[in-house]
Amino acid sequence: MANFTSQHILNTSANLLGFCLFVITSIHIANRTETHDIDKFTSVIAVLLTLTCVISFSSIRTKNAKKERRLETIADYLFISSLVGILLIILLIALNIIK
Repeated sequence: MANFTSQHILNTSANLLGFCLFVITSIHIANRTETHDIDKFTSVIAVLLTLTCVISFSSIRTKNAKKERRLETIADYLFISSLVGILLIILLIALNIIK
């Protein structure tokens, strides 16, 4: 049986994925040409979060304990990578590197 870590990763990454998709959609609706870099970075983060969701869900659903641990570890690394990517985007915007 999967532990609660995978469930927390799945819930949190799904919420962050929704936020990333909201940002991407807002940029496209505003049709702002100078925000293409943010759009690209956010798209990469959205892909990482999607992979995190899929792998975390697989970890919860698997019956094999060894496979569960391996999938959960992968989901952990992808999730922390996504969080670091979000932090970098925030820093780039806050420091006016990307406008």
